[in-house]
Parts: sequence; C-alpha cells; structure tokens
Amino acid sequence: MKDEQRLGQWLSSLIREYTLNAPENSLGLESGEKAFDAPLVAFSRGDDRLYTFYRQHIGSFYLTPLDFFEHHFPHICCTAEELTIISWILPSTAKTREEQAAQKKFPSERWARTRAMGEDFNISLRDHVVDELIKKDMHALAPMLSPIWSRSDQGDYAPCSNWSERHAAYAAGLGTFGLCDGLITPVGKAVRVGSVIAKVEIEPSARPYDHHQASCLHFTDRGCQACIDRCPVNAISEKGHDKKRCMQYTEHTMNEYIKAQYGLDTYACGLCQAGVPCTSGIPEEEIS
Repeated sequence: MKDEQRLGQWLSSLIREYTLNAPENSLGLESGEKAFDAPLVAFSRGDDRLYTFYRQHIGSFYLTPLDFFEHHFPHICCTAEELTIISWILPSTAKTREEQAAQKKFPSERWARTRAMGEDFNISLRDHVVDELIKKDMHALAPMLSPIWSRSDQGDYAPCSNWSERHAAYAAGLGTFGLCDGLITPVGKAVRVGSVIAKVEIEPSARPYDHHQASCLHFTDRGCQACIDRCPVNAISEKGHDKKRCMQYTEHTMNEYIKAQYGLDTYACGLCQAGVPCTSGIPEEEIS
C-alpha cells in the first residue's frame, strides 16, 4: 500500500473514531444522544481546477487553499499541488431528522442543538485533525478557524464567505447542490460539513458526478419542489435561494425564538433540509 493511501486511511479512521467516541459529540440532552452519526471523509487536492474556478466565479475575495496555507506558514515553501483538503460530512441523527421534518415554521429543539452543540463539536474535530497532523510533523490548518476567514457582501452570491466547506466537499466528491443551496450527500442534506488544509500527499477522491446540481430532483426531472414548500419565508423559488431573506429569518427571527424556547443563543432554521426527498440520501437512490 502506498504511503498516501495509508495516510488517507489513517485520517479517515481518525475522523470517524473521534466522531463516534468523543464526548463532545453530544446534543447536551439527559438522554446522552449524539449530535452526529458516523462521518463521511474524502479528499481534494490544492491544485484542483475547481478552487481557481471558485475564485473566478464567486469573487476575487475568495481564497484558495494555497492562500490560506501561505498566510499561516509564510516561511514554508509550498505549491498548490502539494496541498490536500480533507473534507468530512457529519450526518444528523434519525431522531433529529424526524423531529425536524415534523416542524412547519420553527426548527425543532434537536435541530437547534445540532446547530449549537453540533458545531461546537465540529470545531473540536477541526482542532483535533490539525493537532494530530502537527504531531506527525505535518503543517495543517482549519480555514474556518483562521483569522483571515471572513464574510463578504461582494458579488452575485452575497452574503457569502472567503472559504466554503460545502464547496470543498463538492470538490472532494462528497455531494452536489440542491435548489435551496444545501449539499446533497450520500447521507442526505441534513448534515454539517468540515475541512482542514494540510501539506500532505493523498490521492484525491473521485467525483462521481459531472454537474454541481446532479443529485437534485428539481434539476434532474423537474418534478420536485419540496424545499420550496418547506420554506416558511418564501426564500426558495424555482429561481433558487434568496440568501438575504433566508439569513434575515434564520439569524435574527430564529435566534430570538431559539433563545426563548430552548435557552440556546444560536440561530437555525433548516426546514428545507428535512422532510424532503434528499433528507437522508441521494433521492435517486431512495426512490429507485
């Protein structure tokens, strides 16, 4: 077995074992329920043409893997092809998906907890992966935890940010985008996503699709509008996702609701990610 295969298997096992066993993977309920089931892990390379395309398409403010690496390690000689982006998908549990699917206007408590405690766990997972790579004398960083990560109000896709973990996951073959902009993965759309950039050699994962919306039924057979019907503020239409309307509802109205109802200072909505054909898998597989 090649060294790059061993390293890829080691990282996949590292992320899986931490997710399954770390106490931080918790909804904070008396039942002791986990926030996430077993993760998916895949890899893309820093010189993948998609990262250049993202900058060209999203805006000049968008940073490539090499941009992040050079900022964090300015004295380390590195090229884009020497970088690997490690991406993972954290699937919500069946109980969380079922509880959320029953909601009509507001997120369920488990969903809100997955956004709050679940993302806290995702942060700890990013730190864990970086720390373990550093122990092996490999340079690594988590873009979402970088001081140069930022939001932007520039361009056609504003509001957005200068690094997207969903787009890194797309590059790694982990999923394609739906009408509501959610990432449809082999374990569905009710997920959270993470990534780490490292100067390591790992064979890139295959991309089993040739279009960024390949798994969305709206674009494959024009018959699905489930996420449109699920949105409580009409932020999704046949034209796509109105990010500003969605953000206003999610980060403001829902923040107040979740604080009052669940005692959590977080924001969430996610109604378009549950109670739809792509909640738990790629819909073509589910309905075949």
